[in-house]
Amino acid sequence: MKFFKEVFSRGFPSKAITMQYSREVDQMCCVAKGPNHGPAPIPEEGKWVQAREIKDISGFSHGIGWCAPQQGACKLSLNVKDGVIQEALVETIGCSGMTHSAAMAAEILIGKTILEALNTDLVCDAINTAMRELFLQIVYGRTQSAFSEGGLVIGAGLEDLGKGHRSQVGTMYATLEKGPRYLEMAEGYVTKLALDENDEIIGYQFCRLGQFMDAVKKGADANEALKENTKTYGRFNKEDGAVKWIDPRKD
Repeated sequence: MKFFKEVFSRGFPSKAITMQYSREVDQMCCVAKGPNHGPAPIPEEGKWVQAREIKDISGFSHGIGWCAPQQGACKLSLNVKDGVIQEALVETIGCSGMTHSAAMAAEILIGKTILEALNTDLVCDAINTAMRELFLQIVYGRTQSAFSEGGLVIGAGLEDLGKGHRSQVGTMYATLEKGPRYLEMAEGYVTKLALDENDEIIGYQFCRLGQFMDAVKKGADANEALKENTKTYGRFNKEDGAVKWIDPRKD
């Protein structure tokens, strides 16, 4: 028993594929197939969808990837509408080469279907792994926008970055001999640490670098912009119990 089945691929003409069966299967009689309920519905942008084709997939979500030597990591955010990537945010840490790969990936990803993107070399192992993990979330309906009616607008990735359009980064360093140093927190670049009478960290001062640079680009005096965007967190002042202030990069 042989028959032809037409298979259509995006961007390519149709071509016939000959289905070949083993002798054992060829000699079997035909038994009618029972009900076909289709795939289980998945939540997509406020509705339940039976996804049968790539164009049935929509959603906004994130994926985390790492390279083989585990030297660096990537956070990839994609906004997919009708199977096509409309928005991409690539954030990397720990590897200088990965930042340049991310620049290439940002150009490569947009306009591709999620299946094309999954099978595209995104230059860096970590970014490729992030794409794989993100693909799984999107096709299984585990997206951030799964229950948001209409999904998230194009531009939601920038909103993730917040004011100043800068990634949230946490950088801490510590040694057994000298203890911990806070170098960068979600709020910004740490400039001073406040210590109490036991030399324990109880607060810190930080600069919001993204907003500082925005102010400078608009013509503000750099010193004034720095002062305006320097804030504190925790018990930083003397009246709060701080007795010593140190530069975490020098002291």
